Amino acid sequence: MFTGIIEATGRIKAIQRQPSGARIEIDAQSLDMGDVKLGDSIATNGICLTVTDFTTNSFSADVSLETLERTAFGNYQPGQRVNLEKAMLATSRFGGHIVSGHVDGLATVTAISERGNAWEYWLQVDKSLRAYIAEKGSVTIDGVSLTVNSVVDDKFRLTIVPHTRAETIIAEYGVGQQINLEVDVVARYVERLMQCREQTDAGSGISESLLRKTGFI
Repeated sequence: MFTGIIEATGRIKAIQRQPSGARIEIDAQSLDMGDVKLGDSIATNGICLTVTDFTTNSFSADVSLETLERTAFGNYQPGQRVNLEKAMLATSRFGGHIVSGHVDGLATVTAISERGNAWEYWLQVDKSLRAYIAEKGSVTIDGVSLTVNSVVDDKFRLTIVPHTRAETIIAEYGVGQQINLEVDVVARYVERLMQCREQTDAGSGISESLLRKTGFI
């Protein structure tokens, strides 16, 4: 589990692609590796990776075919910068929102502009994901927890403040670039709950009107 608050950026040192997947080595740079153990999770551009080997300043992980097909990892190259966040602790400050590290799909940058002291980014998603994007709701972009400021059809707008732009890889985005998107996990579970509700006669008492009344949808 993660919060979407990036701890550091790193660089891809090597990618070994195989028919069964890939193995990736990350230069962790300023990320504190002092408490990292084998089997720990580190979100890399929003993708939860399991540490299979590590040094004082790097780590390696295996990447499945599912990850290569669903995320932007299939296009990554050595030298590329990535956002890094270690799994949160029970005692950690919860600064972002609940992030699972399970990417739902890709978003494409369609426009970038400056507004005041911030930058506005418009992104487009597949129509199958647009229902999960809500104005003033949360999304995760390459592992960064962000607030959606407006939604128009299958596009949505993010406002990036200087600190976030400086501490993540967002400043490197260009129009047309595809980035990893994770929707709010609550939206996914609400949808599944409603699907199951429709498929059974034995109701739990939870209805769409109740969810709307209590502010879940």
